[in-house]
Formats: sequence, structure tokens, C-alpha cells
Amino acid sequence: MNSPILNTVSANLAADLTADGEAFDTRMGALLLDAGKLTPEDFERVLRMQNETGIRFGEAAVRLGLVGEDDIQQVLARQFAYPYLQKGQAGLSPKLVAAYQPFSPQVEALRAIRSQLMLRWFARGRRALAIVSVDPDDGAALFAANLAIVFAQLGEQTLLVDANLRAPRQQDAFALKPRQGLSDLLAGRAGFDAIARVPAFADLSVLPAGTLPPNPQELLARDGFRNLHAQLENHYDVVLYDMAPFQVGVDAVAVASRAGGALLVTRKHHTRIAHIGRAAEQLRDAGCEVLGSVVMEF
Repeated sequence: MNSPILNTVSANLAADLTADGEAFDTRMGALLLDAGKLTPEDFERVLRMQNETGIRFGEAAVRLGLVGEDDIQQVLARQFAYPYLQKGQAGLSPKLVAAYQPFSPQVEALRAIRSQLMLRWFARGRRALAIVSVDPDDGAALFAANLAIVFAQLGEQTLLVDANLRAPRQQDAFALKPRQGLSDLLAGRAGFDAIARVPAFADLSVLPAGTLPPNPQELLARDGFRNLHAQLENHYDVVLYDMAPFQVGVDAVAVASRAGGALLVTRKHHTRIAHIGRAAEQLRDAGCEVLGSVVMEF
């Protein structure tokens, strides 16, 4: 049996949905204009085709050959507050796949790791995590950088700290100009302006390593680092420490004990299981919880 009231509600709902769709398309067109992907004349062409065919604005623009699928994905990401970059944009390292290829299998794996960390660690009120490896070429710095990006894409105020005071890599990865950093902060030679915001990602900041000190292990073990760590936890939702590998020193033990937790990064067919076991044992002896390990393949 037909209901006049139900029919009226359905008609109103359909009108609302149509209006929302038109507003969505209008916003997409405006963003494409702002990005320089469309000219005002192109915009009119797309609207004409959209009116003639009834398809969505983005699909019409692609059919006309005015934009590509990558352009549409970028605009959708902006509309849904999911920032990422197109190839070559912002000058970051192309190895930051979370920044440039957010829909790739590698980044899906990163998001899965992020979900586990949110459930098993950060949901417990924790704010910091040390990213630790055994060998210099295990890929820990690359993993830490990409993990920081996916946390920022989630909307978490994220700070990546390059605590590898022996061979730092984050300054180059994020195309930061030479500047003071963690070591200078700990030595009292710099303030919190040493922390750099990453313009492409509103919720991501990086604290580079700064001047390479002659005594990295001692510098990280002092009360100055404990005090700094407490302040960073008060200002950020997620603090990730990229550490020097165990093969070159045990700096990671001091930092991981303050953070309370560590994630071990290993490399397939490269990192020795015995070495992983010894690193995990040293971390646990320092009162650090080892949350698990990640296997990098490259």
C-alpha cells in the first residue's frame, strides 16, 4: 500500500541527495580550478557535458581529456581531508610512498600496522614509540618516515624525531634545509623552533637530528632528554623516534626506555634472527615493551 507521507519523505530525500551531489561536484570543480588543472573555459565545457549526459563532474572532465584519474584522486583526497602528493610535488624523497602512492599495497600494509599500533599501544594512553633496527641498511628510517605520514593522514598530531645522531636521514627525506635539531636542543643551543612543520601535511612535524655530537649515547641518556621527551608527549598525539641501529651503538636503549615501547624493523633475507633476539632482550632489560617486528623487503 502506498503512503503519501512516505512518498513525500522519499522525494525530499532524493532532492537532498541530488543537491548534495551537485554541491560535491561544484566543490570538485572549484578545487580543480584552484589547482590550475582546469581553466574557466574548461569548467564550462565540463558542465555542459555533465548536463547533457548526467554523469559526475570528475568523470566528465576525464572523458573530455582535461584531467587524469590522478587529478581526480587528489581532489577527492582534499575533499575528504586525506592529504597526499603527486609525483615530484614538494620535493620530498620519492621513497616516501605514503606521501606519493597512498593507494599502493605497501601503504595499505602501513595502515594495517598503524591500526595495530593504535589498538595495542596508543589506545592505552601511550604517546611515543621508538623505531629500532639492528643493521644500518634494514630500512628503519624509511619505515619511520612513512609511518609518521600515515599517522598524520589519520589526523593525529604527529612528530617524527630523528634521534639517529650518528647517520641521520630524515632531513634529506623531507627536504628540510640545514638546521639545528635534537642534539642542539639537548645541548641548550636551540629551542623548539628547531621542529619543522611539513607544509604538505598539516598534522606532521619533524625534529631533525641537528649537529652530530661526539657523544650521542651519553647525550640521549641524560636528564635533558627525559625532560624534552616529557614535553614532546604533552604537545603531540604521536611521537616516533627514528633510532641509530644496534650495530653502531646502543643509543636506542636510552630512548626506547623513555618512550616505553619499541617496534623492531628487520630486512628480509638480511637481518639475522639471533641479532634481533639480542636487541629485543636489551630493550626489555631496560624496561621497554617490544611491540613486535616489521619485515622490510627491498
